[in-house]
Amino acid sequence: MSPIDINRTFNPGLGIAERIESLVQSEVDDFRVDTDQKLATLDAFRAACCKPCEVTVNFSGGVRQKCWSVTRTDGDYRVVYLPREGYFSLCVESDFGPLDIGVHGSAIGCFSSV
Repeated sequence: MSPIDINRTFNPGLGIAERIESLVQSEVDDFRVDTDQKLATLDAFRAACCKPCEVTVNFSGGVRQKCWSVTRTDGDYRVVYLPREGYFSLCVESDFGPLDIGVHGSAIGCFSSV
């Protein structure tokens, strides 16, 4: 998957949260539902989605980065957008906040990997 530069791809008059929302909505609109399992995945993803909000994500090596949460946590996991990389990540919840676990790609793809 190629990184997506949301600053160029979406209306520059929108704020970053609105651009990320547009990116997620594009994924939902383009998601191919050809099985009951994919329909259930899409329904669960839609139910977990939230308005993008800034969150600090922890990476291996003690690196921290401002990212944008696009799903509510289910207590164990959440999906975040990594603006520097231009893709989504599945994060595990920890005592120190979301922790990147190396699952990257589309928002629905990360979400469905759990």
